[in-house]
Amino acid sequence: MSPATVTAFCPGHISGYFRQAGGATLSSSGSIGAGIVISEGVTATVRQSPTASVKIIRWGPGGREREVINTSPLLSSAIDRIGVTASVVTECRLPIGAGFGLSAAALLSTLMALDRLFGLGLSSREIALYAHEAEIRHKTGLGDVAACQGGGFAVREGAGIDGKIVRRFDLTHPLSAVSFGPIHTPSVLSSLGQMERVSSAFPGRSPSDIQDFFQLCRTFDEKSGLETPEVRRVLAACDKAGIPAAMTMLGNGVFACGRRSTGVLSEFGEVFTFHVASSGASILGGCP
Repeated sequence: MSPATVTAFCPGHISGYFRQAGGATLSSSGSIGAGIVISEGVTATVRQSPTASVKIIRWGPGGREREVINTSPLLSSAIDRIGVTASVVTECRLPIGAGFGLSAAALLSTLMALDRLFGLGLSSREIALYAHEAEIRHKTGLGDVAACQGGGFAVREGAGIDGKIVRRFDLTHPLSAVSFGPIHTPSVLSSLGQMERVSSAFPGRSPSDIQDFFQLCRTFDEKSGLETPEVRRVLAACDKAGIPAAMTMLGNGVFACGRRSTGVLSEFGEVFTFHVASSGASILGGCP
């Protein structure tokens, strides 16, 4: 009889702007800011195994394997933390490390599936805490796990997984994005000078609506010093077409809003389309 498997999915998150915020514990540390939880994310399938393994697959058009990675210190550390041994396969469509919150999505989907498979009885908060701690320790993210606990256009007014988050679900327009590759998140988060510029660029208020959100993002993009030449070219084209757009944080790419955005972004590379996620991580199938 083949080992039982459990599959879970977690949406990704595009951060528009952020500011690091410390706390007394890892659970209350992270960042505040605003972003959009997106319908694309990470699917994790787990099964009991005498030896631990992690495989990451990124799928391309036509079901073609675009990228395969056979190790993940981030995921492995989180799995070790909950004390189980398993085979884990995560799958995604969006570029890895490019500002789509996939490390947080991989952690949450994997840990949720492992909890169900091994009957650990972890609460949603405990799963989020393990995922958030892993991100903070490995410097792969600050607020994505908190955002990915639910869906919507999320404004994080408090840091950590228990911080206040205001979620809106009135953004019905499709979203699109183009990516020119990753920005090494640990390098940015470890740079005192860069994080000071990020903090200075942080807006002093919350967005009133989605249009205002993109305007705040653009100001943040410029003042933070994170914009790349590729991003500036795409944003200029979006401005000319009257399309709300901003830089994916932290990734060398642009996300935009509206049906016309796909045509404009397609001039610069492969376009990924998605919409606002309605909820956070969930079990898709399988049983222990």
